[in-house]
Amino acid sequence: MKELDWSSLGFGYMKTDYNVRCYFKDGKWGELETTTSETINLHMAATCLHYGQEAFEGLKAFRGKDGKIRIFRMEENALRLQHSCRGILMEELPVEKFKEAVMKVVKLNEYFVPPYGSGSSLYIRPLLIGTGAQIGVRPANEYLFLVLVTPVGPYFKEGFKTTPVVILRKYDRAAPLGTGTIKVGGNYAASLVPGAKAHEMGYSAVLYLDAREKRYVDECGPANFFGIKNNTYITPESTSILPSITNKSLIQLAESMGMTVERRQIPVEELSSFEEAGMCGTAAVISPISRIDDMDENKSYIYSEDGKPGKICEKLYNKLQGIQYGDEPDSFGWVTILE
Repeated sequence: MKELDWSSLGFGYMKTDYNVRCYFKDGKWGELETTTSETINLHMAATCLHYGQEAFEGLKAFRGKDGKIRIFRMEENALRLQHSCRGILMEELPVEKFKEAVMKVVKLNEYFVPPYGSGSSLYIRPLLIGTGAQIGVRPANEYLFLVLVTPVGPYFKEGFKTTPVVILRKYDRAAPLGTGTIKVGGNYAASLVPGAKAHEMGYSAVLYLDAREKRYVDECGPANFFGIKNNTYITPESTSILPSITNKSLIQLAESMGMTVERRQIPVEELSSFEEAGMCGTAAVISPISRIDDMDENKSYIYSEDGKPGKICEKLYNKLQGIQYGDEPDSFGWVTILE
């Protein structure tokens, strides 16, 4: 097997050796199965294809300076997947089965965990889909859970540098009281058109406002939003945004650094008062925002003119990455070390 150029990885799919699968049939989950196949044999009337019965997760494994592999906040992802299952009436996968599958697939693909210092990581994608055939709109009676992995570089090609984002009021990512708080593909499908439009305009992402009133900040296309001012970490409270595990971690880190944390509605006009702003999620970790352009109001909110991240964004990023790679003590118990 040829040596990979770890430092030039983008955020995309690369074939690895194995994936792990588990089937729900006859009212129970089966044993984990290992396969080299990249394809799924699927009934043409499967509910995942017709009625959107599918949910997924994203987490990462990191290789430390000591050579050990660390998986970040695996149990949180297992619990969030269960939450998604409840949201669209899929069979819940037990937390222990989730963790067993993740650890197994990482171990099997150990070669693809990038080396320490490369800036890359192993992205882990658990997926749960309804495979039972239905024509009526109702839940499936059979499901497939699988976990695939692929080595990745930074989600935003700029890496840890500021990027511009744009407010586009003509688009909504998810409705209040809809599926915005669960990690299902439909939310991402709704973001493809505005996301492509934003990229054509030279922005890295769309910052969505609340779908009901267009008065409050919701979230960015691929990530949660946060703002910093007066030593306070502020992130939106909403019934239509995904509870990001990265954001949850940053909140705890901010508190441990002596910062005040506020989770509340953020009026769009408050964007002018932030000293720093950023997007956060498993894929991006933190992507600091240079400016937010509000096209309808012809306004710009500027946080960095020289492309450099703010000091607090940088401190939070370095602290979180330090824990993930094992350079900082894991005082929160977030990391699982693969033996």
